[in-house]
Amino acid sequence: MIPRYTPADFAELWSPTRRFAVWLDVELAACEAMEDDGTVPRGTAASLRGKELVLYPARIEEIERTTKHDVIAFLAHVEELAGREARWLHRGMTSSDVLDTSLAILLRDAADRLLARCDRLLASLASRARAHATTPMIGRSHGVFAEPITFGLALAGHHAEIARARARLETARREIAVGKISGAVGTYAHLSPAIETRALASLGLEPETVSTQVVARDRHAAYFSAMALAAAAIERLAVNVRHWQRSDVAEAEEAFTAGQKGSSAMPHKRNPVLSENLCGLARVVRAAVIPALEDIALWHERDISHSSVERIFAPDATATLAFMLERAADLIEGLVVYPERMKENLERAKELYFSEAVLLALVDAGLPRQEAYVLVQRNAMLAWQGQGRFRDLLAADADIRAKLDPKELGSLFDLDHALAHVPAILERALR
Repeated sequence: MIPRYTPADFAELWSPTRRFAVWLDVELAACEAMEDDGTVPRGTAASLRGKELVLYPARIEEIERTTKHDVIAFLAHVEELAGREARWLHRGMTSSDVLDTSLAILLRDAADRLLARCDRLLASLASRARAHATTPMIGRSHGVFAEPITFGLALAGHHAEIARARARLETARREIAVGKISGAVGTYAHLSPAIETRALASLGLEPETVSTQVVARDRHAAYFSAMALAAAAIERLAVNVRHWQRSDVAEAEEAFTAGQKGSSAMPHKRNPVLSENLCGLARVVRAAVIPALEDIALWHERDISHSSVERIFAPDATATLAFMLERAADLIEGLVVYPERMKENLERAKELYFSEAVLLALVDAGLPRQEAYVLVQRNAMLAWQGQGRFRDLLAADADIRAKLDPKELGSLFDLDHALAHVPAILERALR
């Protein structure tokens, strides 16, 4: 990704320097495991580590221009630096033993960093949800006034969704932490399952069940899909912030800092640019899913149609999601909330949000549901048209009055009753 949307730790994670260092870690882990098996002279891996090799990506790229093969270029460079002992590296191995195992390490480490960022966003949402647990606001369906909720409840819903996204990322992290050191087509012809198990264990990985020549790509597809769902969860949050910040809603808005400008033409503008940015970046993360799914069906034991895709999307998608999680946490921590405006919007709804309570009371009083619906709706429509207050219109309706006395009718207009279960829902989401 471009630097604008790449956190520093992800730039380092996916850098050529880090990639080749992990390749060397994989080779040395395999070499050490082969020493235990008697295939490689004892002390070879320790001796190579003792040389504290410094790999030069530019030199590897220079060699690759001749070899047209990145792993061979890497091994040639290691031999340049380490001398004859390096001949024991890669014994019985194939390129995918290095590439797939190192990719598993990088994706696992990326997942750890994503999970830590999820934790920060969850903490931010929980804190703001609790702070506004009892701040009433109008709920909306289809963008239209529905029934009351609280602002804390709205945030708790986002917390629950991010928590599910985190759980999926954790599962994907576990599933991707799988490598292979099984040689060409995965038969261990010049290796053994024991060598693979020891080498991978030292790297914090498990062996692929049946590796063919590559680690199965359904694992990678699951990983990218989990990231896409996390990005979608952030996008839903961002969409809500954008709606809350609309001038005609004005219930919450992004923090607007000193010196910030909203428009090059209109000095009055305070635009939800962070939220809009998050919606755009979610598309980038989601874009990795279809190619990842298409990577699953490789020819026979392997081809390399997946390789170019992963070189682009693995860094891009992980770095972008990391940026999104950071930005979403900043957004929630700095979100400016306007409870008085929420109260004004509740009042604009003219108590129409108690229509269901009246409907149910009429049903309880013996009216058929559809007949009761017609009675409540005709008064609600008059209230919408400005012909009176909903409660007063109901009280003046002879058909309503025949079933509900004024005290019964008045008791239905109770905001506390409408929101009575919100604390329990909040705790279920945040515990």
